[in-house]
Amino acid sequence: MKHKVMFGPAGSPVNYKGAAYKAPKYIKEEGLDSYEYQSPYGVRIGEKSAKILKEESEKHDILISMHGPYYINLCSKEEEKIKKSLNHLIATARAGEWMGAYRLVFHPGFYSNRKPGKAMEISKNTINQLFEELEAEGIEEFTFAPETTGKRSQQGNVSEIIELCASFDHFEPTVDFAHVHARGRGFLNKKEDYNCIFSQLEDNLDIDILHCHFTTIEYGNGGEVKHHTLAESNEYGPDIKDLLANLIDNGWRANIICETPLRDEDALKMKELYESMI
Repeated sequence: MKHKVMFGPAGSPVNYKGAAYKAPKYIKEEGLDSYEYQSPYGVRIGEKSAKILKEESEKHDILISMHGPYYINLCSKEEEKIKKSLNHLIATARAGEWMGAYRLVFHPGFYSNRKPGKAMEISKNTINQLFEELEAEGIEEFTFAPETTGKRSQQGNVSEIIELCASFDHFEPTVDFAHVHARGRGFLNKKEDYNCIFSQLEDNLDIDILHCHFTTIEYGNGGEVKHHTLAESNEYGPDIKDLLANLIDNGWRANIICETPLRDEDALKMKELYESMI
């Protein structure tokens, strides 16, 4: 039986040389549990390859999620960018359905000098359009997972992600703890600092499994600057041990996707630490 907390890389393992859609066997042999397929610059995987990824993930018991394009902006001031964002989300949902992705991760957008409340209103209108278009396309198997964002100019603090997920079916949060840390200019320094995140999640959403991202991160006044390895934790936060202690103490089921430059190698370090703590 799997542990309550699973671990996997954001993208193909560092030393893996094969096709991304055939990575689950390699990931399983490393001792990991999950895999976030990356489509940051547009959805380029075809139906045949996506279905092979699904077969491989089922064969090797690897939980698949998918990260959609970076170009998505639900609250853009430009109608053309809204339209393009919808197309990116539809392409993500279609490919996600083929590959059996349990979460479709995306960054919601940018405030663009508007008040957060107005940006949220526009985002919700865009999501309503999205559902209409998905229904017209016949796409039914999807769970979008808007992600907490790392820059203060972006829509996507914890409260905003919770509001989006509480407002729509087929929406579950992605909590990127490094982004929360960077956006708060070093907010997560000890175990107790996570309490307000988990209490908000518990009070507002019914989450079966929490989809997470984690990396050590460098930040500035505007938020996120650069991802770093776990080995650099003494210089940059947050500390993975504090997150794991919270998940263990509160009995959370979670899937932690590692986004350090050493994504699979550091995911294994996370898993080894977790197993030493339970």
